[in-house]
Amino acid sequence: MAPSPSPPSTAAHSFSSSDPGFEALPLIQVLALHQGLLARIKLCFGADRATFERDLLPLIQGYAGFVHLLPATAGNYFHTPGGLLQLGLETAFFSLQGTDAHIFSGRSTISERRELEPRWRVATFIGGLCCELHRVLSHLIVTTADGEEWPAFLGGLAPWLKSQSADRYFVRWRANARESRGLGLFALPHVVPAMVLQMLGSGNAVIVPQLMASIGGVPQHREHNVLDELVRRSLALVIDRNLLASADRYGKPQYGSHLERYLVDALRRLAAGHSAWAVNRDKSRVWLGPEGLFLVWPGAAEDVLALLENDQLVGIPKSPQTLLELLLEAGVLVAAEAARQTWAIQPPGAKAPMEAVKLTSAAILLAGLEPPPCALEASLLPPSSDSKAQRPAPPAATPTPAAPAAPKVAPSSAPGASGIQLLLIDPPAENTAHDPAPLNAASPNEAGTSTAPLQPTPTRPAVKLQAPLRLNPAVRTALGDIVAGLGDGTEASDISTVAEGIFIPLTEFERRGIQPGIAIRALDDARMILRPPSGGLSTVCRQIRDTTVLGIVLMSTHVEGIDQHTFALANASESTGPSGPRTGHGSQ
Repeated sequence: MAPSPSPPSTAAHSFSSSDPGFEALPLIQVLALHQGLLARIKLCFGADRATFERDLLPLIQGYAGFVHLLPATAGNYFHTPGGLLQLGLETAFFSLQGTDAHIFSGRSTISERRELEPRWRVATFIGGLCCELHRVLSHLIVTTADGEEWPAFLGGLAPWLKSQSADRYFVRWRANARESRGLGLFALPHVVPAMVLQMLGSGNAVIVPQLMASIGGVPQHREHNVLDELVRRSLALVIDRNLLASADRYGKPQYGSHLERYLVDALRRLAAGHSAWAVNRDKSRVWLGPEGLFLVWPGAAEDVLALLENDQLVGIPKSPQTLLELLLEAGVLVAAEAARQTWAIQPPGAKAPMEAVKLTSAAILLAGLEPPPCALEASLLPPSSDSKAQRPAPPAATPTPAAPAAPKVAPSSAPGASGIQLLLIDPPAENTAHDPAPLNAASPNEAGTSTAPLQPTPTRPAVKLQAPLRLNPAVRTALGDIVAGLGDGTEASDISTVAEGIFIPLTEFERRGIQPGIAIRALDDARMILRPPSGGLSTVCRQIRDTTVLGIVLMSTHVEGIDQHTFALANASESTGPSGPRTGHGSQ
């Protein structure tokens, strides 16, 4: 299929040093650029012109009015003017074409199917047309030459341009925008009239929910969504065709950026229905432990590839290593370290460690599963790597000018003792014929002062965060870093133990790139912070070094490694001592 030509006025300035923007063409001229594709859609629909103009043309006009000449991406697939409209029309066409080979209401009677099949076809067309509608709300900002910004949640672009009497508009792409397919549901009422949704939902309770699930990217674990399957397959085909066509004209495109949704969807489908993906079962692909959620690799990749091959999606890579790199790049997986992408885990009953990948958040795979799986209490990491990962590195010793060249080693003279002991000073020359003094007694050093016996340094227990899986991953990481600092003494003294838990200033979240409002909301939703019984704010104020500090109180039940006696002492200090929290690792 030949790509739609760009508007002449835009092409004339394609090499201009300044941004020429997009011309605010009338809607009839925008659709005129796609007449060939519209004719193919009418032919595939299989109805006369009056029926086509009644059932499908208003949907096409609504979509064109909302996206106008916007591109789909900044520099990847369908990045030219009108790219998002072209993407929607092509996906809708192939989705509609795919309905001819599927039976949607298989368990219904012939008369019921005859009634529902036309509605399924229209719904599938809408699903393909609006599959990338979310990009308008999440990836770009539209302004006029005067700087007026398009309120995309309130209506379509074409009517807004007309109300602004704008001749031209400009697009600014949001930095680091993430795919949020659920936003497409907010734009859907501006594209699809309410009467159409009422018609689709009349006499059934399946068509509209499956349409909404497809547009919003919501997996349905309990039933097969044929509509979404057709849309996903068509979208993959359309994007792959465009990338191949663009390679000759625009250089090397960015392959693989559209595959994240298919890979994540395949992971969720396998977790919901594949027997080998039952969490924490013998020989399972999926293991959930205190360190997070792991997938046995490359076995999990082979299951994903088999599922996507069965879906007949085009452009899906065949190598588990390529899948791993795509998921790491998309932020779905997290690497073990800079030089190693996979992890070594040893589930219960395994005789040797096995290779696995770790998900950034368990909710990516387990959200919506009923009942929710429980994490193992024992560590999934092998003993050597587990202890190495959790043991803090010893501080580097600072050499002093008076330090001896090397300590002397002598066998222990204590009865029943084993091993060796270190002599911290050389014995005097005149006493070499006698046994050295026992090391468990104080002895004078060179300055004549008493040297205390060498005592083993007690090991400080590791302090860990115990948080539910539903906690925001970014907040979990920041809070885990804060809590871990309590064990090694690296945190600022403003963090303190109080009667109910740990007082954490909001500035600690800001230091780690988390907005305090997001942290408070996430922790409050997870019921991890202290909240007054009468309601009100979750934040508390503490007087620290004559300064009022605003923060939250993390409840002690979510902290492992601090003796509850510590909180009892804080309680006594607050009730009998001076005002302010008792600092657990520093003086105020």
